[in-house]
Amino acid sequence: MPVIDAHVHLYPAGVNRDPAAWAAANGESHWAELCTRRRKSGQPVQGFPDVDELLRTMNSAGVARAVLLGWYWERAETCRMQNRFYAECVRAHPERLSAFATIHPGAGEAQALEEMKIARDSGLIGLGELSPHAQGYTIYDPVLAAMLRRAGEYGMPVNLHVTDPQTKKYPGRIATPEADFIALARAFPQTNFILAHWGGSLAFDRMEEARPNVYYDTAASPLLYGPEVWAKAPAGRVLFGSDYPLVLYPKTGPEPEIVGILREARAAGASDALFGANAVKLLRL
Repeated sequence: MPVIDAHVHLYPAGVNRDPAAWAAANGESHWAELCTRRRKSGQPVQGFPDVDELLRTMNSAGVARAVLLGWYWERAETCRMQNRFYAECVRAHPERLSAFATIHPGAGEAQALEEMKIARDSGLIGLGELSPHAQGYTIYDPVLAAMLRRAGEYGMPVNLHVTDPQTKKYPGRIATPEADFIALARAFPQTNFILAHWGGSLAFDRMEEARPNVYYDTAASPLLYGPEVWAKAPAGRVLFGSDYPLVLYPKTGPEPEIVGILREARAAGASDALFGANAVKLLRL
């Protein structure tokens, strides 16, 4: 089964040229705090590659397909910009790239649902990465509820950002109560949810509360957990995700890559299905 990276981020050239200035001009301060900061060593936390560089990185790691995820943007206008860019990427590289749309309930129900329709008709296959806790609305927002119902009708899985309450603090860190995700999964049983970053440990610590519509991805795993978590992955429930272009091994170099996390996962005994089959089934690739 070919390797599928189900958690990748990519930005248009206008963002990549000067990310901090772009964020300041477009009201995306939380994204800037997370993505443009530097570690204590002075090393940037992530890169800003273009689509050609992503494809080269995929080739070097043996990744057959990447799923581009949006971001939990603070403004609906930024969401639309990201969605149009991803539609262009998918049209240009349909055999290598798939993409999720990002939507902000602040647009209002009619506009949010219309943007979902445009995204679906443009070939985008899911929603996310969303984060109510970072985007300024609650899990009980009525527009979010309409979006999640429509996602279930469209067969579009929803990727949600989850922060483990036990992980160390970092600039821009937002608390995401685990009970909120369990509540959403129960409230919208026809919608499939992918909880990013191992679901903030829900994937292996509270499986008794898992729902049949809940899945997980492994994004940023080396920065959050030790290699032992790979062997704990619940069969059929976890999708491989790198969180590229985040630099996952800052002690070994400043460049984002995917091959390192793949080596770690394989050496730690991750199941074969985690690398591709689970994504193929859930995302209908």
